[in-house]
Amino acid sequence: MKKFFTGLAALLFLFSSGCSVVGDKTASLTVIYAATAVVAVLMLVGYFALVRKRDGWFIALFASVPVVNIGYYCLAVSSSLGEALLANRIAYLGSVALPFSMFFIILKVTNTPYKKWLPCLLGAISAVVFFVAASQGYLGLYYNEVSFAVVGGVGTLIKVYGPLHPMYLFYLLGYFSAMVAVIIRAVAKKRIESSAHSVILAIAVFVNIGVWLIEQLCQIEFEMLSVSYIISEMFLLGAHLVMNENQRLKELVRQKEEAASSKPAPLQLNEEEEHFLKGLETLTPKERALFEAYVAGKETKEIMAALQIKENTLKFHSKNLYSKLGVTSRKQLVAIHKKISDR
Repeated sequence: MKKFFTGLAALLFLFSSGCSVVGDKTASLTVIYAATAVVAVLMLVGYFALVRKRDGWFIALFASVPVVNIGYYCLAVSSSLGEALLANRIAYLGSVALPFSMFFIILKVTNTPYKKWLPCLLGAISAVVFFVAASQGYLGLYYNEVSFAVVGGVGTLIKVYGPLHPMYLFYLLGYFSAMVAVIIRAVAKKRIESSAHSVILAIAVFVNIGVWLIEQLCQIEFEMLSVSYIISEMFLLGAHLVMNENQRLKELVRQKEEAASSKPAPLQLNEEEEHFLKGLETLTPKERALFEAYVAGKETKEIMAALQIKENTLKFHSKNLYSKLGVTSRKQLVAIHKKISDR
């Protein structure tokens, strides 16, 4: 599984390394968006193929990334305003769902508890943000004006931002801030087992924060988040699998310790008692029957009748029994047996 995701990362780097992101778009952007979409789909397929114990939030994350990248690709190959707006809505659908699922993955991986109503509340907020972003072309909320142009063979939207356009930026910033806060709190509360896990989670979040800030401060035509999202899901999945394996190993150790502690302590026997127990292993069937009759408290006549023997025969077997058990009388035999049994 590790080799699978490492190969995908190498493939993604190979496709994106030749990208010229500053300045006018070129036709190579279409190829890059196609590559990121393919890698994202392969990641989703790989998750279902290689991960046995699947998690709903990871499924949502791995499904959101292909939606984002397919939306970017469809926008790049659009030939009309209607197609471009639809592609942009597809990209926003994944972009809104992605930080939502990523946040709950951070909560899960850091073992941070949360209220049952929190997913419903944040889901409702996500739906509102998507509705506003998807209103492009119908309402002047997100884009006041929007037109379509083909630049360098790549479809693009020319936008005049509306009053609610900052909503999505605050949406992302809010989730990124919340993820950072959760990681810091988890480290402080020692919910994360090692500093390495903390670093992996921090990288998964800060990669997206850094890319987002670069896109806000610089004039970059290529949507770099399409790549950073794939990198983040790799880091999150890696941290999740490592932590699960550590928990599994700890559980095995705990079970072994419990099994060891539940075993009865060995009997502390003196020399007389040890000789008695060893002698029991050497008894003949007749001697064993006689022994059981003695410890059961049966009378001599009952024993002779049950074993169908005479008194002299009883004395013969009793002598052999006493010799093997290291006792000299029936009373001593019963006493030692009771002493051992009461422990």
